[in-house]
Amino acid sequence: MQHINPDDFKVTTKIKLNEIPTELDIDTSKKEEETALDEVQIKLSKKQDAMYAHNRYAFLICLQGMDTSGKDSLIREVFKEFNPRGVVVHSFKTPTSNELEHDYLWRHYIALPEKGKFAVFNRTHYENVLVTRVHPEYIMFENLPGVEKVEDITPQFWENRMDQIKNFEKHISQNGTKILKFYLHMSKEEQRKRLLKRLETPEDNWKFSTGDLKERERWDDYMKYYEEAINKTSTDYAPWYIIPADDKGVARYIVAKTIWQELNKLKDIIEPQLDEKVKANFDVYKKQLE
Repeated sequence: MQHINPDDFKVTTKIKLNEIPTELDIDTSKKEEETALDEVQIKLSKKQDAMYAHNRYAFLICLQGMDTSGKDSLIREVFKEFNPRGVVVHSFKTPTSNELEHDYLWRHYIALPEKGKFAVFNRTHYENVLVTRVHPEYIMFENLPGVEKVEDITPQFWENRMDQIKNFEKHISQNGTKILKFYLHMSKEEQRKRLLKRLETPEDNWKFSTGDLKERERWDDYMKYYEEAINKTSTDYAPWYIIPADDKGVARYIVAKTIWQELNKLKDIIEPQLDEKVKANFDVYKKQLE
């Protein structure tokens, strides 16, 4: 597992999703995957503590993927060793009536991480150029000027949204928020197996939704729009990583290692030093406490 290089999954040129494997050809056991992940978890936790105390940077982790791609379990496992005060998870579902009274990025702005913290977006602002492209009728709920019917939503509308999203990401990155975007790349066959498991395993029944089957019928449309969104919005300041997700253990490790690699690049992150006068009086303070 150590030989896996996060840069191999980073989108730096135009990609075609159907040419990218959904599973790595590596010989590794589940135990080896878990051990490798444990090691990165511990390193991440220690570095995050220093980042929290340093209080200058924030990290935004964006997770996208089809239903059953493993987003929830990845969050649980990758951030398991984090101090709870240092990470906040936001799961963006159908916009509420209050959220629809604002522009589509508003609810994402107010969920951005504070300095020193991580925020994980489980589904992200990219839903606004993915789900809404597959179902453009959803745009009508936004009550936008000049959009009276679905036919008013032109190709330029989506181009504008892509630019708005890039501007949003550029703005927050220039103000100290590091952005990492992960697409969990799962095969359609693997999704079929996972949906079946939800039906066949009583304790997983609650996870099943008939809506998953309806969205599965639009698989090709989703792949088309994911590919376009990734190609148009992977930038130096907010890169996309395409993570092979048929093996959940490997996917978790790659995401964790990527975060660790990027966090470790910030060489100025150090824990604050105590005032020299305070340090010089340590013996005095010890006597007071004793």
